[in-house]
Amino acid sequence: MAVDTSFLPVLLQSDIERAAQAYAPPTMNTTPEDLKRLQNELFELQKRPEAWGLVIPLLEHPDLNVQFYGAHTAQVKIARDWGLFPAEHVGQLRDLMVQLTAHSMSSGRGKFILRKLFVALTTLALKLVPGRPTRWPEWIMACAMAFSGAGAPAEHIHDFLAIVAEEAGHADLIGPSKLQVHQSLKDAVPMVVQAVRSSLELSQHIPSALKCLQAWMAIIPSSDVISLIPLLISQLDLSESDSEIFEATTDAIQEIMSKSALSDGSGSRTLTEPLLIWIDSQGSKIVAPSLQSGDVDEIARSLCKLVVALGDHSSAYLAANLASNTPVTPLSQTPGAPAPPTKTRGELAQSFLRLLLAYTGLPGYYGVDEEESEMTLGFWYLFQEALWSTDYYIEPGEESRESTPVSGSEEVQAMSKLVYSELVRVLRRKAAFPGKGAGWSKGIAETSVTPSSTRKSLIRELQKCLTEPHFSYYVLRHDMLGYLVDDVVQRLAARQETDGWQEIEATVHCITSIQEAIDMETTPHLPQVFGPDILGKLPSTGATRIRRTTLSLIGAYSSWFASQPNNPPGLLMSVLTYVASALTDPMLCLQAAISLRNLCDANRKALAPEIGAFGQLHATLGSIPDSEKSKVVQSIASVIQALPAHDEIEPITAIVNPIVGKLTEALQTSTSVGNLLQTQPLLNTLQLPDEARTTIINQLETLSGVAKGLTRSTDGLIILGERDSEPQAQVDVMERAREDPRTVNLRRYILDTLEVVVRVWSTDAGISTALSELFKSITCLPGDTTIITLSAGPLLGLVCLASQRQLTAAWLSLAAILIAQLNPPPSLLLYNGAAIRNGPTPEAVTIVGTALPMLLEYSLNAMSPPGAMEANPDIVQEFFVCMDRTAQDFTRSFFTLPPGALDALINCSITALSLQERYSLVQASNFIRSSIDKALAADKEHFLQVHGRRIMKAVLEGFASVAPRSVLPNLTEILGTLLSRAGGGIGGGGGAGGAVAATWIREILFTDDFVVSKATPEVKETFATAISNSRSLKRTREAVHQFTLVARGLEASGFGYASM
Repeated sequence: MAVDTSFLPVLLQSDIERAAQAYAPPTMNTTPEDLKRLQNELFELQKRPEAWGLVIPLLEHPDLNVQFYGAHTAQVKIARDWGLFPAEHVGQLRDLMVQLTAHSMSSGRGKFILRKLFVALTTLALKLVPGRPTRWPEWIMACAMAFSGAGAPAEHIHDFLAIVAEEAGHADLIGPSKLQVHQSLKDAVPMVVQAVRSSLELSQHIPSALKCLQAWMAIIPSSDVISLIPLLISQLDLSESDSEIFEATTDAIQEIMSKSALSDGSGSRTLTEPLLIWIDSQGSKIVAPSLQSGDVDEIARSLCKLVVALGDHSSAYLAANLASNTPVTPLSQTPGAPAPPTKTRGELAQSFLRLLLAYTGLPGYYGVDEEESEMTLGFWYLFQEALWSTDYYIEPGEESRESTPVSGSEEVQAMSKLVYSELVRVLRRKAAFPGKGAGWSKGIAETSVTPSSTRKSLIRELQKCLTEPHFSYYVLRHDMLGYLVDDVVQRLAARQETDGWQEIEATVHCITSIQEAIDMETTPHLPQVFGPDILGKLPSTGATRIRRTTLSLIGAYSSWFASQPNNPPGLLMSVLTYVASALTDPMLCLQAAISLRNLCDANRKALAPEIGAFGQLHATLGSIPDSEKSKVVQSIASVIQALPAHDEIEPITAIVNPIVGKLTEALQTSTSVGNLLQTQPLLNTLQLPDEARTTIINQLETLSGVAKGLTRSTDGLIILGERDSEPQAQVDVMERAREDPRTVNLRRYILDTLEVVVRVWSTDAGISTALSELFKSITCLPGDTTIITLSAGPLLGLVCLASQRQLTAAWLSLAAILIAQLNPPPSLLLYNGAAIRNGPTPEAVTIVGTALPMLLEYSLNAMSPPGAMEANPDIVQEFFVCMDRTAQDFTRSFFTLPPGALDALINCSITALSLQERYSLVQASNFIRSSIDKALAADKEHFLQVHGRRIMKAVLEGFASVAPRSVLPNLTEILGTLLSRAGGGIGGGGGAGGAVAATWIREILFTDDFVVSKATPEVKETFATAISNSRSLKRTREAVHQFTLVARGLEASGFGYASM
C-alpha cells in the first residue's frame, strides 16, 4: 500500500510494540498488573500529538484487537484533538484515511474494524465539509469510488454508506455547517438509490443493501422511495424460504412506513394497496403453519411486524375503506404471470384484519408459548380512533353529520362491530389460564399469587396487556358487556362439577378490565352480574383464583351500587357478605380487604343503616390477618363517618381504644422502658423485640386506617363566598362532637401514646414510616376535621423530636406538611360567616417560631460534614422544601431566629447552589427566592445587604460552569429576583437591571476568584452590559443563555442549544 505518511509523527519501535502489547493476547509472563499498566501508558500516549504515528503500525498488526485500536486511535484523534492537527496536512490526512480504509476493506479485515474506520472517515468529513470553499467536495461519492476501485466488496460499501447516514445525521452541528453536511448527503442520494436498486434487481448483497436503505430513508425523496417499493414487495415473494432476506425486506418496508416521506399515512396507491394485495395472497399461507402448530418461525414473526407496521401507517385508509366496493388493480405485474383476481378495497381491508386477528389469537400463552400477539394490540386502539374520524361512523345516539345518511355508513358500522366482537372473543380466550393437562402443576395453576415466582405468574402479569379490551367497548358499547355477561351465564349453566373455572375466570377478568369505559348509570347488564345468575353461582369457598378475580370485579364496580337507588333490596349487603367471607382466607384477604374498602367508601350512606353488621365484622377482627386489618377498620370507619357526628363517638371510641391499648402494651414489653425514659429521654440504642415491633407497626397502620376512613370522600368543601347552611351546620356539629369529653380524652390518649412511640422507637425504619403515614392521615385542613383529628402543632413538636433522634427526609417532608396546615388556604376558613383571616394566627406563629430553630439545628448539623449534602440528596431536597414552605407562610420567623442561625441557613443554601443533584438545587433556589420575595421591606433590606452579593456570586458561577444546565432557569429566576429587589439603591424598591445588582455582577465577574470558564473578559463585559440594560425577564434569560453557552464552550454545538 503506497501512501504518503511523511507528515505523520514517527514513534520509536519500542513505543509501537508496547502499544500493541497492551491489546494483543497476553503472554504467559504478562500479569494483570502489567496489562493494566500498559493500557494506561497507551491511554496517555493517545492524548499526545505523537499518537498519530500509532495508526498505521497498529492497523498492520496481525492481531484483530490491535488493528481495532489503531482504527480507534484515528477516530479519537480526529474527534477530540482536531484543533491540534496541522492545517497544512489536512489534505494528506484525508487521502491517507481513504486509502487505509479502502485497503482494509479489500484485504478482508473484520467488520468491527471496518466500522471504526468508517466512523473515523465520517468524523473527518464532518470537519472538512463545512466551510466555503469546502475542503472535501462530493466526499461520499469520492470514497465510494475509491473503495470500489480498490476491489472492496459491495457489502462493505453498503455498510460504509449506512454509517455515513447514521453518523452525519446525528452530528452535533448547527447553522450553515449542518446545512452543508446535509446537502452533501442529498447529493449522494442518487448513488445510494442506484446501489440499492442494483442489489435488489440482481438479488445480491440484499441484507447489507437494505440496511443501507434504512439508514438513508429519512433523506431519500419520496419519488425514489416509491420507485423501490415494487422491488421490495417482489423480494418478499423471492425470499419466503430465506428468513434473513425476508426479515431484512420487511424491516426496510417498515422503515418506509415510519421514517420516509410516506410515513404520515400517505402513499395509499403506491404503498398501502400493493402491500394489502400481497398480504391477501400470501399472508394466510405464511401464518397458517403457526396457527396449526403453535410455533412461530422467523418468517411468520417478521410478517407480524410488517402487518402491525402497515396497520399503524394505514389505519385511516383501512377505516375509510372497510366496506368499500372500489376495485383495486395492481400498479405493476410480472411479465407473463397470470393477472390476479381484482378485489375491492373493502375485501383487502377485511383480509388484512383477519390476518391481524389471527396473530392476536395465536395459540398458546403469551410470554411462554408465543410473544407476537402482544405486538398487535396497539393497532386496535388506533383503528378505533380512525373509525371515529371517518364520515361513515356515527356514534350511538348522534345524528349524521350530513342532512342525509352517508352512503355505506351502516355497512362500516356493522363491519366494525363484527371485527371488534371477534377481537373480544380472541382476547377473552387469551386471558384464560391453562387448564388441566396443559403442562402446569396444580399448585401453580390454582394457588400461585407471587408475581415472577413462577411461569404462571409471569403470564398473568403479561396478560394484563392482553386483557385490555376496553378500547373495544367504545365501538361495541353495551353489546360488549352483554356478550361477556352472556358468556359467563352460559358457561355457568353448562358447567359440570368436575370442570375447572379457567374460562369463567377469564370472562370475569375481562368484565373487570372494561370498568373505566362503562357508563355505570345506563348499562343494563350489571344487575345480572351481581345478582343470583352470576355472583350467586360463583364459588365462595376454595377455587382461589376465580374468587380473587371476583373480588377484583366487586372492587372495580363498587361505585355502581351508589348510582343505582332502585337496586333490589339486599343486593349490596349480599355482595358485602361475599367479600367479608374471604377476609379470613390468607390467599384472598388482600383483595377482599381492598374490595371491602372500596365498597364502604363509595356506599357510606347506603351502608350506614347496617352499622350493626359492621359491629359484628369488627368483633371478628381477630381472625383477619394483621396485614389487612387496617383496610378493614378503614372500611368500618368510612361507614361510621356517614352517621351524625355525635353518633360517631361511641363506635369510634370502641374501635380506637383497643388499638391504642395494644400500642401501649407493645411499648411496655421491655420492663426497662419506663426507667430509661426517665433517665435518658432520648434513647438511641434500645433494641425493639421483633414481636413488639410488628405489633406497633400494625397498630399504627390500623389507626391510620381509622383516620382515613373518617375523612370525607365526596362531600364538597366550604369555599370562599359560599354560605350554604348545611355544610356550615355540619362543621358546627363536628366541633361540638370534638368538644365531648370522650373525644377530648381519646385524642389526648392517642397523642400521649404517639409521643412515647416517637421517643423510643422513631429511629426504626418501619415504625418511622408507619408514624409518618399516621401523621398525614390524622391531620387535615379545617374543612375535613374528624373527631380524632389531631392539631398540627403538637405533631410538629413530635416531628422535631424524631428529627433530633434521627433526621430523615420523611420527617422533613412531614414538617413541611404540618407547617402548611398551620396556615391553611383562606378558602377553607369560613366559620360562622366570620371574615377571612389574613396570614397565620399568633398561636401558629409561636409554634413555628419554636419548631424552626430545632429543625434548622438538626438539619444543618446533619448536612455540615464534608460530602454530607452530596451523599443525602433526599434530605437536602426535603429540607429546602420545608424551608420554602416556611418562607411562604411564616417569613418573619426567619428574621427572629437566634443570632447566627439565619446566616448558617443562607450559607447552606449557597452551598446547595453548587450541587449536581438537580432536585436539591431547584428546591434551594425556590427557598432563596421565597425568602427574598416574602420578606418585609426592612427584613429584605438587611437580608440583601448581608447575603445579596454572595448569592449573586453563586448564581453567576452556576451559569459559568458549576450548576447543571437543567437548573439554569431556576438560577435565572434568582437573578431576576435580585435585580428587581436590589435595584436602584438598597431599600429603594429596585427595578430590572438595578444599579446595585448590576454593580455586583461586574465586580464578581472580574474578580480573580471567579470560577474558571471559557468566558473571555469581552464576553463577561457583554453579559454584564446586557443584564444592566435588561428591562424584562425575557431579555435576562436571553443574556444568561448566551453567556452560559460561551462560558461552557457550547456556542458552536447543536447539543449546547438543544440542552439549554
